Amino acid sequence: MTVRILLIDDHPVVRTGLRAVLDAESDLEVVGEADCGRHAISLAHRVRPDVVLTDLLLPDIDGVTVTQRIRAELP
Repeated sequence: MTVRILLIDDHPVVRTGLRAVLDAESDLEVVGEADCGRHAISLAHRVRPDVVLTDLLLPDIDGVTVTQRIRAELP
């Protein structure tokens, strides 16, 4: 089974590094990347990830709130 991952971080270099590490694993698939909370929530609805890897400090909505909203909206 492949685990579908959504990366959320406002720093492109961090997302690129995480993607490189995760892409090396055959059972992990990065299905999307977002640079802010609003985009992340919208994207989560489209890609339906199994796991969300979130930065806590985002420019618009903090990572805890983003995670709570995604969990509530996509149980």
